Amino acid sequence: MLYFIQILYVHEGQEETFHSFEDQVLPLLQRHNGVLVYRARPAREAIIATEMGYPYEIHIVTFPAQTDFESYRDDPERTQFLYLKDQSVDQALLIKGAML
Repeated sequence: MLYFIQILYVHEGQEETFHSFEDQVLPLLQRHNGVLVYRARPAREAIIATEMGYPYEIHIVTFPAQTDFESYRDDPERTQFLYLKDQSVDQALLIKGAML
């Protein structure tokens, strides 16, 4: 099982655009054997230290295989909404790992 952690930083004032993107693409995970394990919007007070600023959301998603992740990433139904992500997300950090 592969785990992907995504830390998302959203442009101020673009939260609703980001929500629109998420509303369209998160339901597609299941089609590609993905599971949204964790989705959080941490309060600033919850961040003890940072070199990168304050994230808007943090996601943990699992896929059984790299090919499942790639099929989700490249799904045409998902990619048609990337303009919403491009408009709303300032930066995103994607971390790939596995359960030990």
